[in-house]
Amino acid sequence: MRAEVPGVTPARSGLDAVVWNVLGQIYVPKQVTDDSFAWHATFPIETFVPPHTHTTQDEYILVLDGRIDLLMGGERMHAGTGDVVRMPRGIPHAFFNNSGEPVTALFWAAPARRLAELYPRLHNVADPAEVVRIAREYDVFFQPPVSAAAPAAARERA
Repeated sequence: MRAEVPGVTPARSGLDAVVWNVLGQIYVPKQVTDDSFAWHATFPIETFVPPHTHTTQDEYILVLDGRIDLLMGGERMHAGTGDVVRMPRGIPHAFFNNSGEPVTALFWAAPARRLAELYPRLHNVADPAEVVRIAREYDVFFQPPVSAAAPAAARERA
């Protein structure tokens, strides 16, 4: 069981100074217990997370700076600075940075389940197909196909 530990996670640091690179996006873990997992994310220009589903947790985004385009349950949505996005478990969702500027956000998932174990496995994995394969082991399911052509197609849908 992972219980909360009192303290402060500094602004430019993650837990235990950890930083993950997941296909060019930077994830910095800020908090993890059995009940929830929070991480700061930086989305460089034209990066995205393709449609996927979490079967065992709800996921949330607080946009800190910028604009995220979303697909959720087949609907297009947008979230800007200060907006909170709610993505219930079982609903396919995707997010895209089509803004022309880097985007930063605080993500969290509840309950944490094994999500905090997924990102270290994805760190510096360059092959999207391998990311999809690994994610399945942690109850995160990407919708096929995932290919090198996905960025252009994803932007058209968002």
